Parts: sequence; structure tokens; C-alpha cells
Amino acid sequence: MHIVCLSHLRWDFVFQRPQHLLSRAARDGRVFYVEEPISHDGPARLQISRRDSGVHVAVPMLPHGSTADEQVEAQRRLIAGMMREQALTDAVLWYYTPMALPFTNTLAAQAVVYDCMDELSAFAGAPQRLRDLEEELFGRVDVVFTGGQSLYEAKRTRHANVHAFPSSVDVAHFATARTYTGEPPDHQSIGRPRIGFFGVIDERMDYDLLRGVAAARPSWHLVLVGPTAKIDPATLPRAANIHYLGAKSYAELPQYISCWDVAMLPFARNEATRFISPTKTPEYLAAGRPVVSTSIRDVVRPYGQQGLARIADTPEDFVAAIEAALEEDANDRLVAADAFLTHTSWDGTWTRMRQLVDRAIECKAGTVQLRTANAKP
Repeated sequence: MHIVCLSHLRWDFVFQRPQHLLSRAARDGRVFYVEEPISHDGPARLQISRRDSGVHVAVPMLPHGSTADEQVEAQRRLIAGMMREQALTDAVLWYYTPMALPFTNTLAAQAVVYDCMDELSAFAGAPQRLRDLEEELFGRVDVVFTGGQSLYEAKRTRHANVHAFPSSVDVAHFATARTYTGEPPDHQSIGRPRIGFFGVIDERMDYDLLRGVAAARPSWHLVLVGPTAKIDPATLPRAANIHYLGAKSYAELPQYISCWDVAMLPFARNEATRFISPTKTPEYLAAGRPVVSTSIRDVVRPYGQQGLARIADTPEDFVAAIEAALEEDANDRLVAADAFLTHTSWDGTWTRMRQLVDRAIECKAGTVQLRTANAKP
């Protein structure tokens, strides 16, 4: 199975759901990951480069000053040309963003997949057309995956073939945090206890919560690892015990988590976080860290309900939850976390997704054959 993926996310920005899934897809088929366009001096062209995973990343390079209509037409031509030149005319079209529909809606495909990992229309700066284009995409796709249970509940009535695939984890990768003995250089001057977070630092974070926790416990150190996006870094809470360490590679994350006493999910409760299913929750557990989170629905269910994460929303309650996490029996927590994690992996997730896509391909082919057989001469 070959895949042409249309995404709003840069492949090299943060290693998350698309990277986990499509790197696995590239083991037994060709994968072309089409990013959003970049303006440049020169004619429209498609810049294609291959990653170690086998995934080909395609970036439309469009002339400065192109109108919206010109951008759509250029991308339509470039992607159609790539599919012809790369012999991808029988590929699966795999969408992460409905915004790609205007320049791909005439492409033929073995099957069309929508992996709805977030409610993009709720994010800061979301285009007004996004909801309408998503509705149009639902009318074209053969199978829909959602990035969590809450998102599944919101989308399941909009298509006849919707399946929930919550965040998964590469247990072996993050479990190395349990035995890592060194410290990255930018951790060595930070005191303990350390309460850490990794991920994109954006409008989904509860900055008042961070300020409140830092002020309530000046001897604790809040460590945030990750790039900033869609916010002004100058507006971030600043204190002697809040440390912003910037973006780190996926390979480095276990080293950083190993240096933390508690892992946190300090998400705000707003429209942008209403349907999120943070991938980092099982990653923290695999790394052997206790977890404290705000009441994000897909963290409360199942992690909070099964005692795998403490849930708190106010600075006072968050402090109390961290204190309880610092004092808990680590062995009992690890046993419970490991039992839960035996049922989840990105390998397993991809296998189940692949089966559903294969079934959709078979059903679509059967429908086409049936229509051909029944067609009047």
C-alpha cells in the first residue's frame, strides 16, 4: 500500500502521531508526506527529500505574491504531477487537514482516509472555511480515524465508518528513561524536585496554573521542553524556578524525562483542548514517571479513572497532586503502568489501521466492479 499524505504539520517539527504511523507505513510501501507550501523566489516546484524512516517529504515551493487561487492551482498541478511521475496513481490519500481538499479533490485513489487527530477548527488562527471543508471531506473519505475517544464521540455520526485510535506509545523507546543514569547539560544546574513537561508550548497551555504552582512552591523546578508556536514567547510566565529548555529531538526525550521527579500535563481547559488526546500521557508512563494532569477528558478517561494519573485543575490542587505523586510507592505505580501499557503500541495501532484501510480498499473495489458489471452497454 502506497500513501500520499496531506498534512498541516511539518514532518521535522515535532515527532508525533503522523510520524509514528507513517514511518511504520513506509516499511511496506512508499509514503509521500505533503506539507503546507512555502513561498520562495522562483517558479512553483515540489521539493522532495527522503528521511531515514523511508518517508518522502514533499514541500510545495510557491512564488512570492501568489494569490489564493494561484496557490490552489499550483498545488493541484504539482501533486498530480508527483503522483504520475512516482507511479502513485493507485495510492491511498491520507488526510490530516481538510484544507488540502481544494487541490486534491479530483485525484483518483485506492481509498481516501481522514486521520482526524485534532479538532483543528478550535485552534488559534483556524481558517473560517475549515468546518465546511471538513464536511466536504467526510463526504469523500472511505474511513475515518480519530485521535481519541472524545473526538470519536464528536465525529461518529458524520460518517458511517469512524474508528477511535487514541494516542499510543513506543514503550521500548521511553522505557530507557528508567535506566538512564546521566543528565543532559542543560539539566545539571536545575535543582530538585523537578516537575517536567515536553511538547509544543502554545495556546493549549494553562499559564496561570504554571505561575500559581511556581509561586506556591519556589523550591520546586518546573521544566518545559519543546518549541513555542502561535504565541509570543515574551508572554510566557517567568520565574527563577521555571525553565524553558527549547525543542529536543524524539531520541533525546527519554534522557530528559529520566531527570524528572513528576511529569505534568498543564493544559488549559478551552476549545483547543476539548478533544485532545495527549500522546505524552502513555509516554510518561512508559518512562516510569508519575503523572499529574488537568482534567482533559481523554486523560481522565482512562488514565485518571484507572489511577494512572492524578487530576487537578487549580494551582492549589495541582500542588497537592504533585506532593502526593512525590510520596507514592513507585513500585506499585510501575506495576500498574506496565500492565496498562501491554495493551497499547504504535505497532499495534498501525496494524489495526492498516486492516481497516485494506478493508476499505476491498469494499471500494467491489463497489466499482459491481457498478461496472451492472452498467448498461
